[in-house]
Amino acid sequence: MSETAVVWFRDDLRVHDNETLNAAVAGAERVVPLYVFDEREHAGTGMFDLSKKGARWGRFRREAVVDLRASLRDLGGDLLVRHGDPRAVVPAVAETVDADTVHLQTKPATEELADEHAVQSLLADRGIDTERHWTHTLYHVDDLPTPSHDIHDTFTPWREEVEREATVRAPLSTPAAVTTPPLGAAGDADVPSLEELGHDPADASYDDRGVLAFEGGETAALERLDDYIWDGDHLRKYKETRNGLLGADYSSKFSAWLAHGCLSPRRVHAAVERYEDERVANEDTYWLVFELLWRDFFQFQFVKHGADFFRPNGIRDVEKEWRRGPEAREAFERWAAGETGVPFVDANMRELNATGYMSNRGRQNVASFLADAMGVDWRLGAAYFESRLVDYDVASNWGNWAYQAGVGNDSRDNYFDVLAQAEHYDPGAEYVTHWLPELDGLPAEYAHRPWRLSAAGQERHGVVLGRDYPEPPFDVAERFRKL
Repeated sequence: MSETAVVWFRDDLRVHDNETLNAAVAGAERVVPLYVFDEREHAGTGMFDLSKKGARWGRFRREAVVDLRASLRDLGGDLLVRHGDPRAVVPAVAETVDADTVHLQTKPATEELADEHAVQSLLADRGIDTERHWTHTLYHVDDLPTPSHDIHDTFTPWREEVEREATVRAPLSTPAAVTTPPLGAAGDADVPSLEELGHDPADASYDDRGVLAFEGGETAALERLDDYIWDGDHLRKYKETRNGLLGADYSSKFSAWLAHGCLSPRRVHAAVERYEDERVANEDTYWLVFELLWRDFFQFQFVKHGADFFRPNGIRDVEKEWRRGPEAREAFERWAAGETGVPFVDANMRELNATGYMSNRGRQNVASFLADAMGVDWRLGAAYFESRLVDYDVASNWGNWAYQAGVGNDSRDNYFDVLAQAEHYDPGAEYVTHWLPELDGLPAEYAHRPWRLSAAGQERHGVVLGRDYPEPPFDVAERFRKL
């Protein structure tokens, strides 16, 4: 065996359970791992001229690449790091190192697929083979009982079929060694700084009001897995606590490491199974796997529907009229800034802006408020999340937004009454006042609905609407009664 293989790392920034890396090591004597910081992701713009990825996403990704390079060096290999357009960089590197094959992770998202095809074509022109590997989901695409292009568009029947007829593969072992040929000065290239990637480091700083620091990398991912499941013993109450809003451990917080590929979903599944064998198995422990299945569902839905997820009326072409134009854009800007005058919405948006994270309960509510109550094109919200989330994943983000907007994988057009939700999940208004300190002096009964205070009451509590906190754009309770 004398072949040379390039491993193009993408959203699979780990050495554990990585089919792409394992296949290269098994099939070639020399392996050149490569990561390309895509200039279009870090400094480019996407839909509605919003930035593609935010500084916190960039910081997390950079930390993950630094950690990956260290892990590969521990295995005797290395990581070649580049900054540019991978469509040009990957073929050029493969040609320079005289590669026989390029191994890469494949994903169903449209832009990622277009890049894969472009790279594959250019490699073929140079006589270099391409091998694509599926590494991002719990269930392998080849193991689905019904091929992706024919699967149910509704989650429950899809989940029931998969759980009944498919098996989760065991995680792959980490290679014992990775043999990388000497890369010379090219291998010593520094990982680009945040500034070089186009981010302001101040925008990537950690806000100590946040639920978790979210350090990028496989090392931090596996530490979080152990901390949450084993050391903290939180899994036994996962379903019970997962709708929390404050603190590190109301939910697993695995999403960022899963999105960047620092953590394999099969590694999580194996940990859950071991926990159930050694400690307790109940509905709560199953529910974490249930959430991984939702994540899988949207990945496979993107295989089936692709770019249709980005249409204003979604994969079902639902007849809906979305507000557009200057007034709608102004409404969106208030929503994005956390200045709608509806405390539960604003608190969640300010958490997102300050930390790059928001709870699942919060995401559902702010999405419903933008799309259902404000009637603004839901894609503005999805694109804004793309520009802010540290755990951004194409399929999860756009699939969930379409679902909530009533144009995705649910024929029902449900909405969230954000006032009722706020009072149910934040009855003491601790979350709202944590992120909206200007409301800290209000009794809980008014913190979620400050407009109920009389003018004298507003003055007495130091929260005058229109001066200390925005007035809502409409009668919120009445708007939800009409939905």
